[in-house]
Amino acid sequence: MATSRSARTARCLLATALAALAGTAVPSPAGAAPSATLPAVTPKAETPALHDDAAGGNADADDPAIWRDPADPGRSLVIATAKQGGLRVHDLDAHEVQSLPAPAAPGPGHAPGRFNNVDLISGLRLSTGRADLAVTSDRGNDRLRFYRIDRDRAGGPLTDVTDPAAPPVFSASQQEIDGQRTAYGLATWTDKASGRSYALVSRRERTTLALLELTPGAGGTVGYRKIRTLDLPAAFRLPNGTSWSPCAEPGELPQVEGMVVDPDNGTLYAGQEDVGIWRLRADLTGTPKLVDKVREYGVPATYDEATEECVAGADPGYGGKRLAADVEGLTLVTEPGGDGYLLASSQGDNTFVAYDRELSDHNEYEGGFRVTAASAALDGSEECDGAAALAAPLGAKYPKGLLVVQDGHDTPEDTERPSTGFKFVDLGDVLKAVDD
Repeated sequence: MATSRSARTARCLLATALAALAGTAVPSPAGAAPSATLPAVTPKAETPALHDDAAGGNADADDPAIWRDPADPGRSLVIATAKQGGLRVHDLDAHEVQSLPAPAAPGPGHAPGRFNNVDLISGLRLSTGRADLAVTSDRGNDRLRFYRIDRDRAGGPLTDVTDPAAPPVFSASQQEIDGQRTAYGLATWTDKASGRSYALVSRRERTTLALLELTPGAGGTVGYRKIRTLDLPAAFRLPNGTSWSPCAEPGELPQVEGMVVDPDNGTLYAGQEDVGIWRLRADLTGTPKLVDKVREYGVPATYDEATEECVAGADPGYGGKRLAADVEGLTLVTEPGGDGYLLASSQGDNTFVAYDRELSDHNEYEGGFRVTAASAALDGSEECDGAAALAAPLGAKYPKGLLVVQDGHDTPEDTERPSTGFKFVDLGDVLKAVDD
């Protein structure tokens, strides 16, 4: 998952404490219906369960991306990260069509590759011609990796085209890489004015965002160069004049993972997990604006090293109304004329929040939904990390488009194993739920 099990436990306990302080079983937005009453949508398919243990190859589902086949949309693909298990590629029936391993550790005592987030670039100009690419953040090696997409290539649609000389994104040495404050969240972006393509990358356990320009290399490979970085706040001034920082293990700052760029206006949305959703220019210039906060924002809490838990104090009431930490997968539903939605995974209460995509409407709240079980064999989504939406016809199965969400608690036959996966949801059902 995106955070350590101990950190996630601490946050769950904090949310429970907040609910107890409020005298309710489930934290609910003020002035809105409780999250338990949000409309439900059900998945149409799910990927095979991944198991984060030695027998399962330490595979842990995290983040998906949807590639649309322009020649035959019904043969589109879902490309997803499996952490140390590498990448998985699925067809629209959620059947696995390719599995690619993460790189091995560079030497004894070093971390192996660990693919955290994935996004796509369409028609990038390479030395061998234009190509669609899947881009992934390799948290284990503090690098980006690039895979060319060729739907009918023998051996599988993805081919690794990473420039061997690609440098670490944040680290100055292998020793720093081994500390694992490395490349984490990821969003890609092509600037319409210049035609140049970029990746925005966040840093694990830090508030730093980096803007990287993607560059063609010899033999059809892809590399990058750093343009600039920006640090989001780690501490916040509250209305009562005090300073607040989210509770975390010693030395950790409130990190960003979920990110997405609006292709029409170059706006980046970045989810600072224990804080809220930021809106800023994708070129990392200008002043970021916090457009929504988690409910836990401003709640004092102390980290107990003995129990590895956060002990919450009284809620001063400065938090938001709809998001329960962590803020995780961010994705856009883009519709003609600038219409559409920004969708966010509210991991703390297993819901999804929809905001108006239009800047003129200040990303106002539009509604929410849950992804619940379709049957005893096809469960819903809990503790969702990554999410991806595509509002375009994808053949007969998904005529209105597709939403893919990570499921942090898949329900395979062996319930003793840690199991994760991805659920495929008809985007038409989601839009109906939000519009209603």
